[in-house]
Parts: sequence; structure tokens; C-alpha cells
Amino acid sequence: MEIDDNKKENDSAFYMVSIVLTLLVSLLMVSISIIYLWPSIDGIISEGPSGALVIWENEYKDITGISNLENLNGDGVSLCIVDSGIDMSHPGLDGVLLEKWSDFVNQEQFPYDDEGHGTAMAGIIVAKNGLQGNAQGVTLLVAKAIDKEGIGSDQTISQSVEWCVDNGADIISLSLGGEQGFGAGIFTTDALEQSVEDALDLGVFVVAAAGNDGEDDDGDVESPGSVEDVICVGGINRAGEIWKGSSVGDNDGRLWPNPIFARNNPDMKPEVVAPSQEVPILMASGIGNNNWWGWSSGTSAATAWVSGSLALLLEEYPALQRENSEGRESIEEVKNLLSQNSQMKESQNEHDDYYGYGIMRIDLLIDAKNDNNQISVEINSEGSSLLPFIQDIQIERRNTTRVPPVNSTKPNELS
Repeated sequence: MEIDDNKKENDSAFYMVSIVLTLLVSLLMVSISIIYLWPSIDGIISEGPSGALVIWENEYKDITGISNLENLNGDGVSLCIVDSGIDMSHPGLDGVLLEKWSDFVNQEQFPYDDEGHGTAMAGIIVAKNGLQGNAQGVTLLVAKAIDKEGIGSDQTISQSVEWCVDNGADIISLSLGGEQGFGAGIFTTDALEQSVEDALDLGVFVVAAAGNDGEDDDGDVESPGSVEDVICVGGINRAGEIWKGSSVGDNDGRLWPNPIFARNNPDMKPEVVAPSQEVPILMASGIGNNNWWGWSSGTSAATAWVSGSLALLLEEYPALQRENSEGRESIEEVKNLLSQNSQMKESQNEHDDYYGYGIMRIDLLIDAKNDNNQISVEINSEGSSLLPFIQDIQIERRNTTRVPPVNSTKPNELS
């Protein structure tokens, strides 16, 4: 009997230890899952972006063709971000050089970000640690025009755009928008729209957000994305589908309440779509964030993504940069390329008021520009016999659906 009692006690102890170990392992697995899926839970401070954020970033780079490029980082291209500022203390910005800074809100001498939006947008373009910006080599200019409440006046943003132009920007990234000026597209009474028009006249590319009112749409994209030669950007998710909040363009024209002419190719709005849902970003310090890294949804992120991608095109073809082009000549060329070489959705063969001309595929855009250069050489020497062949290639490329890699790990949707 004594031996049986000892055996029972040993068995009980074994079962107890097994239960405790099982609970500990389960708790550890839950903790890892929480950190992986949601890096900003109170009290959790990770030393880098979660695995999910890195995967999402790579998926978006695949969808937009950045993964297919080598040896391009925006070097030699000047890019100006007009936003809420930039937090240069962020570890994701280690090694990033801020070429010039100006504060049109509080007139502070040194860069800062008391709202966080600007740091998030800058990270999409120039981040070097944890997340990897898509144009890390650009000459970076930042103008603070948005205050700590996330609001900027028309005049302040207008002055910021003018500052970008005066300081040599090739590209101005405007992850912002508001109501259109009266008569937009016919004439303008709006200071920001006029500053943007002046920038375009000097060959400066302006990229602006379509807006985030897709679920309660007011009928058109926001200003200054509504300006004819601005590249207006709508949004997609990681499946390449339109993001539910992306604003629709009104391309048929209207008389009331704000008259605009009907838009024509290649200026129909939005022109392109880009990553907008759960886009991995940097999170600024000192404004209540519990982590350096997180995600953001909105056409603001899509705008930054396209701005950085455009810098790669201008690096590859310096003749498109403002100092090497005449007026809006390069802008019009690029907009034509975008209208013909963006990745349209399945069954799409013309502009769509939500999807634009398609996903901006920077790899296809660079190839198409190279094709155009070759066409020019061939036409000059042998006539125009190659033109139909090249056009057929571009049409086929345009209508080929791009599917994300089948082996991509897709965490559960968080919103």
C-alpha cells in the first residue's frame, strides 16, 4: 500500500507540473502573437517593427514594383514634404540627412513633430532602420505647415509650397487636402492652388492625396489633388483592391455647387492608386505613442509612397528633373506614361473614378520611359514602323493582373 501511495503522489506531481508548463507555454504564445500583430499595445516597447509590419511593407513593395528594381534610391533628386514636421530623433531615421527645414507654424529653428503625421510620411520615403523607405537617397526638405491638432491654413501650406520651390525641390509631397477653391479647373481663388500651379509651371512635380471620404463621399477628390497637372493618389489594400476610404473623382464636370470642366486623359482624378490600408510607418516621440513603429490607413500614406517612387524615376532619367526640362513638359510626359502603364484591375481598360489608371507600378513606368526613348531613336532613323509593336507591349503589360506572392504571410486584418 505504501508503494501505491507514493506512486499516486508522483503521478499527481507529474500532472501538476505538466499543467503548469502547458499554461506557461500558452501564455508565451499569446504574448508573442500580441506583439506580432499589434505593436502599439500599452506597455509594450519593441526594439524594432513587428514581423507583421515588415511583411506588409514587403508586400506593398511587391505590388508597386519597387521589389523589382535595383540600384535606385532617389539619389540626386530633391523631395520636399509639407506636413506636421519630422522627428529626427526617431531610430528609424538614423543616418538620414535633413537638408533643409522651415517651420511655418511656430517658427522653430530645429526640426520637430508635435502631431506625428509628418514623421510617418517621411518614414515611408526615407526610413533606414527597421522599416525601409522607398527612396532613401533623396535630398530631403521638410516644411512644417500642419499644427499639433493636425490642421493647416491655406496660407501656411501655400507658403510652404513656395518655400519648397525656392529651395530647389523636384517633387513636393502633399499628404493633405481640403475643399477645392471656387471655380477650380476653370480659374482659382485659392492661395494653395495658385502656389501649386506656379510650382507646376516651373517643372516641379506635385503629388497630393485624393482624400479619405470614400465611405461618405462628397463627389470629388480633395484640393490640391484636384488641380489638373497634380498627380492625385487614391488608395488600395494589400490585395490590390480599392481601400474603402479612398475618395472618388468627379470627371464628368459640373455647374453646381462648384463649377469644374470635365476632365480628360491623362488628367482624370485620381490618376493612380497606391498603398493606403495598414501601411507600415514611423511613429513620432513625445505625443503619447508607446512604440516607434506602427501602421496608418489613408491616402496620405499612398501619396508619400508615390512621391518616393517618383523620385526613383527622376533618378533613372535626370532629364525629367526641373532643371533639365521646360515648364510642364516633363510633368505632362510622366502623366501620359502613368495613364498608359499603371496596373489596372482585372477587366479594367480605361480610367476608373476610384481606381484611377491603376496601381502605380514604378518598374513598369521606368521600362515604359525606356521604351519611349528607344522609340524616339528608332523613329528618327527608320520611321515609325516599331510604334504599333511597342504600343501592343504596353497594352499587354497594362492589362496583366499583378498578384502578390502566394507564399506571403498575411496576419489577420486589424481594422
